[in-house]
Amino acid sequence: MDQTVLSTLAAGHPLIDIDLTVVIQFVLFLVLFIASNALLFQPYLRLRERRRAGIEGARAEAERMTAQADAKLADYEKGMASARDRGNEAGRKVRAEASAHEREVTDAARATAAKAMDDAQTTMRAETAAARAQLMPQADAIARRIASKLLGREVA
Repeated sequence: MDQTVLSTLAAGHPLIDIDLTVVIQFVLFLVLFIASNALLFQPYLRLRERRRAGIEGARAEAERMTAQADAKLADYEKGMASARDRGNEAGRKVRAEASAHEREVTDAARATAAKAMDDAQTTMRAETAAARAQLMPQADAIARRIASKLLGREVA
């Protein structure tokens, strides 16, 4: 385009024409804004708020449940420690009773063994004395016979 055509067009018409169409455009903008706000923006914002509230509620519930689980776990561990202590104490009692019973049985067995040994020694001494008493008279006769055989003569 030519320089003269542009200057003529620019001189005759303003760049921004303000007339009744601006008012109509503004009214259309307000109607569209109100409709969009009511049908689009407000439902979206309510949805976001419900979602945020739901997430925060779920988070609070999860924290409450975690705290409750931690408390139950602590109670369980305390109960287990108590039961373990009771079990250890019962085990100590059983071991002590078993040890005492073992000592009683061992002492009784030792006493029985000692009595049996004493009885056996008494019996052995009595039998030894009886055997000596029976064999001593024969020992002189046997000794004389052995001496006579060795010497080749009779020993008096």
